[in-house]
Amino acid sequence: MSTTFPLSKPIEAHKETLRELVLREPEPADARAVKAMPYWVAADESVQLNPTAAHAYIVRLAGIPPSSVDQLDIGDFNSLCWVIAGFFLKRASPTATS
Repeated sequence: MSTTFPLSKPIEAHKETLRELVLREPEPADARAVKAMPYWVAADESVQLNPTAAHAYIVRLAGIPPSSVDQLDIGDFNSLCWVIAGFFLKRASPTATS
């Protein structure tokens, strides 16, 4: 499954103008490659974004170069960071009991 994110301003990637990004869902191999989660839980239990890790996930999941991610409008980048974190923060499925 994938998520389409419309951009507020277009970016260039692979010599094309992109007006939206299509993000595939991350897999365990992505987490191993990035070596960080796109968020952390602070002492007060609030969720804090890890923009460096989120940037790396956007590169992998959208299939665009890092320089293209750096062209994003800052508001789009922030929203995309939360989209990426949301992939990891899905509610766990109920556990089976015997």
